[in-house]
Amino acid sequence: MILLFDIGNTHTHIGLADGRRVLKQINVPTREWAGGKNAALVKRFAGANKIEGVALCSVVPRVTPLVRKKIRVLWKLDVLELTPNTLRGVGIDYPKPATIGPDRLANAVAARQRFGAPVVVVDFGTAVTFDVVNRAGDYVGGIIAPGLAAMTDYLHEKTALLPKIKIREVKNVVGKSTEHAMLVGAVHGYRGLIRGLLVELKRELRVKDLPVVATGGYARLIASKLPEISAVVPALTLEGLRLVWQKQA
Repeated sequence: MILLFDIGNTHTHIGLADGRRVLKQINVPTREWAGGKNAALVKRFAGANKIEGVALCSVVPRVTPLVRKKIRVLWKLDVLELTPNTLRGVGIDYPKPATIGPDRLANAVAARQRFGAPVVVVDFGTAVTFDVVNRAGDYVGGIIAPGLAAMTDYLHEKTALLPKIKIREVKNVVGKSTEHAMLVGAVHGYRGLIRGLLVELKRELRVKDLPVVATGGYARLIASKLPEISAVVPALTLEGLRLVWQKQA
């Protein structure tokens, strides 16, 4: 079995995989790696399975050595960290590869494996990110926009009368309350944003058909009425890590 760690600013997504797929996953608070709580949770998550390898990607550099240390203590294993130098499965055609978020590279690997090239990943996290793999199978860059929750939270924090809302589907486009109006702007507005950017990406890539893979917290909600999205894959980043570990092994 392989343990996989996607270390984000808020949560660390942890997966257990075999040679074919990610079997299960849990999320733990990233801030708690400094103590022993997360290590205990990971050990319980792995159970009696024999752990043969560990791979991680991290956007929180101060936490990465803490996770490495816990892994060595628990399983006496070295950790494969996904970087532009350890990347397998896609090439890179980008001016400064070291500035690419490793989770975005993992997403690109998994999307290319599943859909070929070209392909686009849309990750609905704190930010909405687009990652693009061209016809040649190279990661060539992407797009970053504010996330849904980031936008609505900002409106709440910076205005006196706009409430904090929970993102959910709304049918009517004309809001009949302040909350309803904010939800229309967030949900319907973001579908328009995604659709418009995909049109531009198709034009720039000079393709008629472009597979689009969605992942992240609001992926299912937004994709439910967006036929341009080919698939929703919640464990896409972990699957990319699994593929990179497998190719290295």
